[in-house]
Amino acid sequence: MTPSPATAAVRVRRAELSDLDDLVALEQATFDSDQISRAQFRRHLDSDSARVLVASANRRRFLGTAMVFFRKGSRVARLYSIASLPEARGKGVGTALIEAAEAAARQRRCQSLRLEVRTDNRSAIRLYEQLGYDRVGPVKQGFYEDGADAFVYEKALA
Repeated sequence: MTPSPATAAVRVRRAELSDLDDLVALEQATFDSDQISRAQFRRHLDSDSARVLVASANRRRFLGTAMVFFRKGSRVARLYSIASLPEARGKGVGTALIEAAEAAARQRRCQSLRLEVRTDNRSAIRLYEQLGYDRVGPVKQGFYEDGADAFVYEKALA
């Protein structure tokens, strides 16, 4: 019997080229707009300036994904995107992905991790705040494709 997402340990690993179809499918199942395209995923899988992560309870079943960007000369990493399947929410997938993103940023000697989040995404905001992220800077007006505003959050990495 395969464990359900609620009972299985969430594992996070770096995405591979063979994950491309699953990454695109998860992106399409999760977001109505601001989707990362197949070409963008493909480019970032091999990029030194990005890390694509996948979370799963078993090797074949993706529960979530995250993408972290690193800018040359900057000590601030950016959590560009994080997604989890609706049925996996509230089961530790987001936390596991964020912790893996933080670890990747620390590996790159980044001092902080920054992200944007929709101002109406209360569950994500609650998660970021529970994990030690602080709201910084002004609201980014019309940040998303559909015109929604974004808060900026940042966490110092020890």
